[in-house]
Amino acid sequence: MKSAEIRQAFLDYFQSQGHQVVASSSLVPGNDPTLLFTNAGMVQFKDVFLGSDKRNYSRAASSQRCVRAGGKHNDLENVGYTARHHTFFEMLGNFSFGDYFKRDAIRFAWEFLTKTLGLPEERLWVTVHISDDEAADIWLKEMGVSAERFSRLDEDNFWQMGDTGPCGPSSEIFYDHGADVPGGPPGSENDDLDRYIEIWNLVFMQYERQSSGELIALPKPSVDTGMGLERIAAVMQGVHSNYEIDLFQALLKSAASIVGCHDLEEKSLRVIADHIRSCSFLVCDGVLPSNEGRGYVLRRIIRRAIRHGNKLGQKELFFHKLVGELVVQMGEAYPELKAAQAQIEKVLKAEEEQFAKTLDKGMAVLESKLKDVDGDVIPGDVVFTLYDTYGFPVDLTNDIARERKLSLDMPAYEQLMAEQKQKSKEAGAFKVDYTENLQLDGDTEFSGYRQLEADSLVGALIKGSDKVETLSAGDEAVVVLQQTPFYAESGGQVGDSGWLSSDGGARFEVLDCQKSGSNHLHIGRLLEGELAVGDTVHALVEPEVRASTARNHSATHLLHAALRDVLGEHVTQKGSLNDSERLRFDFSHFEALSAAELEQISDIVNDQIRTNTAVETELCDMDRAKQKGAMALFGEKYGDEVRVLSMGKDNFSVELCGGTHVLRTGDIGYFHIVAESGIAAGVRRIEAVTGEQALAQVKSLQHNSQAIAAKLKASPDKIIAKLDGLLTQNKALEKELAQLKAKLASASADQWLSEATEIKGVKLLVKTLEGADNKALRDTVDKLKDKLGCSAVLLAGVNDGKIALVAGVSKDATGKIKAGDLVKHVAAQVGGKGGGRPDMAQGGGSDVDALPTAMAGVAAWFEAL
Repeated sequence: MKSAEIRQAFLDYFQSQGHQVVASSSLVPGNDPTLLFTNAGMVQFKDVFLGSDKRNYSRAASSQRCVRAGGKHNDLENVGYTARHHTFFEMLGNFSFGDYFKRDAIRFAWEFLTKTLGLPEERLWVTVHISDDEAADIWLKEMGVSAERFSRLDEDNFWQMGDTGPCGPSSEIFYDHGADVPGGPPGSENDDLDRYIEIWNLVFMQYERQSSGELIALPKPSVDTGMGLERIAAVMQGVHSNYEIDLFQALLKSAASIVGCHDLEEKSLRVIADHIRSCSFLVCDGVLPSNEGRGYVLRRIIRRAIRHGNKLGQKELFFHKLVGELVVQMGEAYPELKAAQAQIEKVLKAEEEQFAKTLDKGMAVLESKLKDVDGDVIPGDVVFTLYDTYGFPVDLTNDIARERKLSLDMPAYEQLMAEQKQKSKEAGAFKVDYTENLQLDGDTEFSGYRQLEADSLVGALIKGSDKVETLSAGDEAVVVLQQTPFYAESGGQVGDSGWLSSDGGARFEVLDCQKSGSNHLHIGRLLEGELAVGDTVHALVEPEVRASTARNHSATHLLHAALRDVLGEHVTQKGSLNDSERLRFDFSHFEALSAAELEQISDIVNDQIRTNTAVETELCDMDRAKQKGAMALFGEKYGDEVRVLSMGKDNFSVELCGGTHVLRTGDIGYFHIVAESGIAAGVRRIEAVTGEQALAQVKSLQHNSQAIAAKLKASPDKIIAKLDGLLTQNKALEKELAQLKAKLASASADQWLSEATEIKGVKLLVKTLEGADNKALRDTVDKLKDKLGCSAVLLAGVNDGKIALVAGVSKDATGKIKAGDLVKHVAAQVGGKGGGRPDMAQGGGSDVDALPTAMAGVAAWFEAL
């Protein structure tokens, strides 16, 4: 059976047994911020097992895509070197949420393996936990499993979600690959060898572990199972290594063809075939290469694959070309992969191009450092430099070390990393936490969606780090109200500003509003009078500031939808800031936006503004929100009731949002993009303005255009043509100037011949030519070489604070001095670098002040060679 047929047979079998077939969830867990990637089939059902999520089914089955390449579950270093380690794999699983338990779980597993797949019973070995007599009786007495193929194990057969929470015994099923493969059955001394391979694990969640360690029986025990598709495919296809199954063979053949290596057992090919799966699916699920978190893990995997291709002799871009074959193999089971093929190829190609620039440099640095290694350990500072300067992930360095039977000094590396992180932390700025050591009672009721002013009681006053009962004029403090129209900073929208006033004459200026738990903190200064806990105040939000902020916030929703419309579904929000002056929106994307794309996005947003449709909000549960197509942010926690915001024609934008917004899209007025930039690998930023600020920006551009037209003495509609003419003229003048410089240098060359110094039988001429460019230097070097005979010539040119170096050595002198060494020697002293052939080399630098000394010392350097 092919892998795809096994996957389908599993889902069909459990569907026939009353299970709801559930699609694979994203590799980015939506319900567990502590988990780097989805690493098991039960992850998407975690909240169901914990009781915080309810489904309309009590038994389910899935084929879940999983990644184990970071954090606790990290198989990256073993991939390619073992038969069954992968960064990406598929886990087949069936689940019971308080429905069936051990008897049915065991029956389903045994029936599927022996009846549906037809595996011989005598090749299967079963284990249970030493305490689980119930499971043992079911296996031995009801299923008829032979006691000769049965083991009771301890820690290997007990599973728990964490130190506390759901847990229980498990039962594992192993496949015996035969007596010709070394190894013993589970529980024996040599059970870690390859004869008996675990293929299915049945977890019986029947307890809840308390913090004291006590196990309490769960009222509704559940079942969680997992079977690796690749492992069961190897069994069904009669092979011992997962890399020999049909799916991997197809990928290996494709990789072999692209890389130019036709040994399908080559470990580097296996690495590439494995890594294209994890990288493609991670990009498909919205992860982009970066220097932190999930993006950093993705970058590590991509670069590891590229390095292994490089090791096989492939110097050209190749990795992204494997996506097509992966889509052929897995696109039917995962249509989202096929839909994202073009995006995946673009991202992988861009990362290949970026890494290609640093790979050779990093390898050269590593090779040079390895020459100085005394022993078999690469020093931690070398590992750190490779990572920090050249972008070499540690596991990539470890790969190279392993090939050369070396290890890494990880403690020293980790110490350097810790020092760097501490420096970064100390350099950061943090907001004051006014409530760090204070306990605030009660909740602040927010009424700001409906009104901009309200009367309320003062619930608490905070001055400095203390609660106080009263405030006096001039005090900088925090006022906590029982009810407020002030929006507290959240979801990228800044807090409101405004005023609090009392009948007693108190006047408090609110400069910002922040949240602390369920309380709103009104931060500012008491300008007049006195204010006490229990006083009634009239709260008034600054209306113009709120209106401007609302325009910008609403525009970010339209911008988000327009970005996805133009760039693709991979675009997700990575951060935002909306205040009364402008909006800032950060989003996932792998390359800079073109002028045409920015114009298209701006046009779409302004089209939606002109439709002037009503902005609608609805409070509903999460299921209803999903039906409406609302976008939610990963890592955000939402309550039982969510606020769905819809705006634009035909619900152009539908998102979950608790911020304040305009009533109609037309209230935004006009949207204008000010800037687009990259702020991190895989993250772009757009800054824009709306309303009056947008009009002011347009007026400013008009004034600048008119000023440029006046200086160019052209009408505004003809300044581009006039500028093009001037640029063409300037280019021609630059060319003419370069020709004149070359002629001048050539004319002067004959006068310099007498300045050559003979050293070791070689005529050495060193000269600095002010204003000469590279071409002029090369032409002059060639002329001088021809006339001097056995010679070495080094010329330097200085232009706009930059140094150009060109060296030439005649063929009969290269045995005594090489042009590349000559340029490298001088370039190193002027803050630059260079190199080339023995007879011709080029370089450069930036330390003009150091040039005279560097040039004057060449003769002494040559004599000392």
